[in-house]
Amino acid sequence: MPRPSTLSPRLLLLLPSTTYRATAFVEAARRLDIALSVASERSSTFEQAQPAGLLTLDFTAPADAAARAAAFAREHPLAGVLGVDDNTAVVAAAIAERLTLRGNPVAAALAARDKHRQRELLGRTAGSVAVPRFALYPADADAAALGRLVEYPCVLKPLQLSASRGVIRADSPAEFVAAFRRVAAILAEPEVAACGESARSVLVEQFVPGPEFALEGLLVGGRLAVLALFDKPDPLNGPFFEETIYVTPSRLALAAQCELAATTQAAATAMGLVEGPIHAELRYNERGPWLIELAARPIGGRCSAALRFGTGDEGTEKGWVSLEELIIRHALAMELPTLERERQAAGVMMIPVPGAGELRELRGVEAARAVPLVEDVAITAHRGQRLVPLPEGARYPGFIFARGPGPAEVEAALRDAHRRLEFVLG
Repeated sequence: MPRPSTLSPRLLLLLPSTTYRATAFVEAARRLDIALSVASERSSTFEQAQPAGLLTLDFTAPADAAARAAAFAREHPLAGVLGVDDNTAVVAAAIAERLTLRGNPVAAALAARDKHRQRELLGRTAGSVAVPRFALYPADADAAALGRLVEYPCVLKPLQLSASRGVIRADSPAEFVAAFRRVAAILAEPEVAACGESARSVLVEQFVPGPEFALEGLLVGGRLAVLALFDKPDPLNGPFFEETIYVTPSRLALAAQCELAATTQAAATAMGLVEGPIHAELRYNERGPWLIELAARPIGGRCSAALRFGTGDEGTEKGWVSLEELIIRHALAMELPTLERERQAAGVMMIPVPGAGELRELRGVEAARAVPLVEDVAITAHRGQRLVPLPEGARYPGFIFARGPGPAEVEAALRDAHRRLEFVLG
């Protein structure tokens, strides 16, 4: 934990016990010399020993969590609150409203988490935000009957799951029936069913062709600052939608990049989002930009390590500002030193799940790290862990990071490094 001065502002950071994000945010808080309190959904044996540093909150009950945070704040005054994923973003909004801190309205955070509610709101923008045609069906509906009614190709997806879990394309009634039953089975899994009402429905929407992009942004007083626009060079056409490579800066024409940013701004405004990080997924085709989804949180996994801001010191890690530092500064209403990404191109590969089975061995990590321009190969899977591919799976086995003179060189380095990895499954 950071050891701030007694005058340092205190941030309440909402960290699920399963998140990859803990280290990056804790390190950012340490660099900023702020007081940090970490809230998780699981109690810690150290909580009594560190009453200012640790807190247990029920992330499934935002109002109750806000009441508990308010009681905590009476003893340990808070200057800001921050969630790191879709669920904690809703809890953070509830706490911010209760304590009059910088944040989003709860209704806006809920819309950002619920894909159907998001579609409904964006469908009212009179065409300023293009979204796929959509319909919501009960998970126990007659899949065969629905399959005769929907338009093809279509995409079926859960309302709240992330990392493309449960997202399946169907091109025919037979494929629709198989996909619908598969999504329904995922929704019936205990940890998903615990999400409540959102786990009882399947969203079916029009498939939008064209390349996909990810926009990382920061909302300040309702205005969008674009921090990075990532190309996704691997086609995402289905039947499943496993994301792999993100590379920035984008190679898309500048005018089209501006259209993507304008669409994201219009979507955030329509949803009522006003403060904090956003992560948007968009497609672009001959009809222009399409908003696939917008989340009121930063980029997931460890992907934020691909982003750094400012000018830094040549040849060192000093002087760079991380994405987490910018987000924390904004939450605490501190000065933002820069919103300009570094001049070098950067990218990350979310290592695809090689197949289903127990991880027995991973070979070639050092060879992958030795590829020119590759900065790190971070393996998050461990020996003995069962790997589950999409659409049932939700976690990548690791991440590859590269930085270089241009996006093409970075992409090539990521692919070269990945080719050197060999997963041995049992």
